[in-house]
Amino acid sequence: MGTGMARNLLRAGRQVSVYNRTRGKAEELGADGAKVAGSPAEACRDAEAVFTMLAEDQAVEKMVFGEQGIASALPKGSTHISSSTISTALARRLAAEHAKLGQGYLSVPVFGRPEAAEAKKLLVVAAGPKELVERFSPLFDAIGRQTFIVGEEPWQANAVKVCGNFMIASMLESFAEAFATLRKANVPQQSFLDIMSALFGSPVYSNYGRLMVEGKFEPAGFALRLGFKDVRLVLQTADECASPMPIASLIHDQFLSAMAHGQADQDWSSLSQVAARNAGLPTHATHTSVPPSDPPA
Repeated sequence: MGTGMARNLLRAGRQVSVYNRTRGKAEELGADGAKVAGSPAEACRDAEAVFTMLAEDQAVEKMVFGEQGIASALPKGSTHISSSTISTALARRLAAEHAKLGQGYLSVPVFGRPEAAEAKKLLVVAAGPKELVERFSPLFDAIGRQTFIVGEEPWQANAVKVCGNFMIASMLESFAEAFATLRKANVPQQSFLDIMSALFGSPVYSNYGRLMVEGKFEPAGFALRLGFKDVRLVLQTADECASPMPIASLIHDQFLSAMAHGQADQDWSSLSQVAARNAGLPTHATHTSVPPSDPPA
């Protein structure tokens, strides 16, 4: 995701420094004109803004607050723009800590898979102080096809993002259950997908439905373990807001079942395998993976 975003910032004529924990990924962008930095601090030391696009809370905390982290080097008056799908609690902490250092902070998560990032087709969701959102709106235009401003508190954008991912997960679960039933009814899954694609007119339905029908779960565009993390985050947000989300609780357990069957690193569309197993149907071949020593964030 970050690679596609960085390329589009370069295409927009911006001077871009990049850092990745896997240096080879950053060096790919070096060939496109980016300066490759040796640390987060080096990447942002002279920057007006720094984007982070990371998998989960712990990675963001390390990148921002760790040794040679962003907070230690970002100039006063410059802004951290977090595009990671993180908890609302961490977003509030980031806003507070950056403010203490005289730095700005915006939550700007995006919707779209890596190919959408590369093609500048992301949907951008921004929240934070109005003047900062306006100041950096040209950067949002550079990485996405449309920007939505959802509030003046950064964490509000993170609430939108995890609720949006919950909607996608709900669609995956609905497709999974419908496909399992139709397989037992001897109705071609592709026929059902064609009908639903015409009914809803959504590329999200069409693209994920196709992955399920074809069983193309690797390489993952979005790993199931990250989807599981996002369902956990939306349930945390629901707890904060005293807002019951019973369907999210059910989907949490369906993701957990998929994880237990070694699907953590497959695309999250492989959630369809859970419904297939529950219906006594054959599943597409899966690989087994050793679970991490700590639960995914």
